[in-house]
Amino acid sequence: MTYFILFLGVCLVLGALAVASNPSPYYGVLGLVMGSVVGCGWLVSLGASFIALVLFLVYLGGILVVFVYAVSLAADPF
Repeated sequence: MTYFILFLGVCLVLGALAVASNPSPYYGVLGLVMGSVVGCGWLVSLGASFIALVLFLVYLGGILVVFVYAVSLAADPF
């Protein structure tokens, strides 16, 4: 179990690096989704499954809003 939590922590850091290192909003959102899935998996492994589910739904709603806004800004020529 300790190795699993350590693996989730490493994946969470890699997800944050994926967000920070990608200038494209498409790949940045993939990093955000990976980070949210791993973070909620970490909470589930600690026994907080309801909190993880609520956090996952709220976080993915926020990611969707930011993604649509970033794509609309990137597609606008002016």
